[in-house]
Amino acid sequence: MTREIRRRALGVALTAAVLCACSPQESAEVSIYGAAAGLQDPASSDPASSDPASSDPAQPVPVLRPEVLAEVPHDSSAFTQGLQVHEGTLYEGTGLEGRSELRELDPATGQVRRAEPLPGQLFGEGIAVAGDRIWQLTWRDGVVLQWDRATLTLRQQVPMDGEGWGLCFDGTRLVRSDGTDRLRFHDPVTFDETGSVPVTFDGEPVTQLNELECVDGQVWANVWPSDALVRIDPASGRVTALVDAAGLLDPEQRMNADAVLNGIAALGNDEYLLTGKLWPVSFRVRFVEK
Repeated sequence: MTREIRRRALGVALTAAVLCACSPQESAEVSIYGAAAGLQDPASSDPASSDPASSDPAQPVPVLRPEVLAEVPHDSSAFTQGLQVHEGTLYEGTGLEGRSELRELDPATGQVRRAEPLPGQLFGEGIAVAGDRIWQLTWRDGVVLQWDRATLTLRQQVPMDGEGWGLCFDGTRLVRSDGTDRLRFHDPVTFDETGSVPVTFDGEPVTQLNELECVDGQVWANVWPSDALVRIDPASGRVTALVDAAGLLDPEQRMNADAVLNGIAALGNDEYLLTGKLWPVSFRVRFVEK
């Protein structure tokens, strides 16, 4: 298949994924390519890349799909905003004003072991474990929360500029998305911002990056409100892979337009846990070539 044919086919697939996930109140011009990209064709790619971490713009970008290995129950009332497995424990951050929580779950059963509400009406977003801390973003409240991982006790609230969407820890720094085309880097102790990088796909900006997962030097990102995920080289900001997860959840299980894919947690051995906001199930998957 030629590059141009694959480019147009991928453009149709992504546009459909985004539009099908939009609520009736949202504009039909929502796209992962810039705030006003509309229905333009996404610029992509050829067969799977032999070097997924390459920042070479000429390197082909693989298009993947999730191969389901198992299903795990998930609380269908959880408005999932952050997901991470650390030392055998699954942590989940949930959102909505007055309903946001930090949760500790059994990764094998999905059962909630502990849950702590966020203060007041804070709208919770992405989470990241960094040593003995768990950082939890808020959406538009201008603060990030630092929790004690052992006790799930709130340690402090730290001022934060801009919106909070997704968060992950790469072992050295925290990586944050904020709804724009940038990944922002933060100190894992103070949360001071230390830099940022614009995210691009074949030279075009990629916006609406939501829940994040740092894995092997790359950053996986859900693309709100679609069924797509992208893998990003944080050194260059270039997208190095795309996952089309359309059809992962049975449409009859999608309770409303807000129930979109938004949760990825690395399990090791190239396996991941995927779930979404208000989804009744999580999926243990492996990414394979589409």
